[in-house]
Amino acid sequence: MLPHQHPEPAVPDGGGPDRIPLTPEEHTEYRRLRRAAAVRHRRARWTGASLLLVVALLLAPLAVVAAWVDSSVSDTDRYVQTVAPLAADPAVQDVVTDRLTDRVVDNVDVEAVTASLSRALADAGAPPAVVDRSQALAGPLTAALTDVVHGVVDRVVTGDVFDQAWEAANRRAHAAVVGMLTGSDGGALRTQGDTVALDLGTVIDEVKERLVDAGFEKADAIPAPDRQITLFEADKLSEAQSVLRVLDVVGTWLPVLAVALAALAVWTAPAHRTMLLVTAVGTGLAMVVLLIALAVVRRVYLDAVPASTLPADAAAAIYDTFVRFLRDSTRTLLVVAVITALAAYLHGPGRAARAVRTLAARSTTAAGRALERGGMRTGPTGRWLHAHRSWTGGVVVAAGVLALLLWNHPTVGAVALVLCLVLAVLALLAVLAAARGPSPAGAPHRAGP
Repeated sequence: MLPHQHPEPAVPDGGGPDRIPLTPEEHTEYRRLRRAAAVRHRRARWTGASLLLVVALLLAPLAVVAAWVDSSVSDTDRYVQTVAPLAADPAVQDVVTDRLTDRVVDNVDVEAVTASLSRALADAGAPPAVVDRSQALAGPLTAALTDVVHGVVDRVVTGDVFDQAWEAANRRAHAAVVGMLTGSDGGALRTQGDTVALDLGTVIDEVKERLVDAGFEKADAIPAPDRQITLFEADKLSEAQSVLRVLDVVGTWLPVLAVALAALAVWTAPAHRTMLLVTAVGTGLAMVVLLIALAVVRRVYLDAVPASTLPADAAAAIYDTFVRFLRDSTRTLLVVAVITALAAYLHGPGRAARAVRTLAARSTTAAGRALERGGMRTGPTGRWLHAHRSWTGGVVVAAGVLALLLWNHPTVGAVALVLCLVLAVLALLAVLAAARGPSPAGAPHRAGP
């Protein structure tokens, strides 16, 4: 039998040990059935992988939101870091300053002051014209009082005291975000029916003390109900809170499930590289959809806030501040997906991919040969790196992935840093392998750069 020939398939003859070879017709039918079974098996694997991928991509945006909710609820430092910029935002400071100024001025009865002045002038025998004109001082007195109070409040709100009071209040009342997501009261964010309000109670107490110290005793009479700023009203707030409660519960496991399903889809597919490329592209598209959804929700939120309740710039600052970590996480995953898709493509048979690999190999080989000519040969180490270049490359890539997984809330900058380090290490290993020098006598020679 020649090396390229295969033995003929055979069928058992009853229960005996001998087997009867198939006829040519039976052999052809046997091969056809084998090919058909292989095709069915391949199609089944693609179908299963596709279903797993669809579920993973549907869960991907929910997993990102769930992880954000879970992080915001459970991590006090993360929550304080989220809301801290609001204290320094000019739009929010203007709203707080105007509201506090109005509350203080409203508690000063300017009409009573002017009436008392008129009576005093009349009792002192002042001319009637002077008494009548004194009653017209209400407007100028109100304007002057407003200017003075506004200046005092503005200095307090834009100073360090406001920042410190804001951070301390939110750290002590971390349950605020739980109140927003679950509908319970407490903390800086409160829900009342379909209304979401920002409670500035602790901060306003600090401001009131400063105003009293500045000589405005009426500031101590600011009523408690006026210490909240309504953010928006939504008819479907209760339904949204129900969804967020579920996301809070599954916040830990939903991202793990989405990643596991995506990995299982890649492993199940007959062509792992192709499925990895498709998974990365699909994940990137899912993140784009989530970014678009955040922009749409932002527009809906701004439209839902009346200008009389909250200025548009302050409402935008509040929304952008609260979702900025969610937006950053989504952008980070989008960049990771793009990098993964690009890596999967460059590992394939495409003409551009081959050209990039060839250029990289020639560059590292030229650098290694230059080191070798300079007397810097890596010897056995370089030969070992050359012989195990696929294994060492996989270890470096795995280390980069592990670094991102262990990174506490990685950003796009963190991904770029890890990517640069991985590429640098891969290039360094390739250069060291190329500077290995000639193999010793008697050692097997491996072809390659």
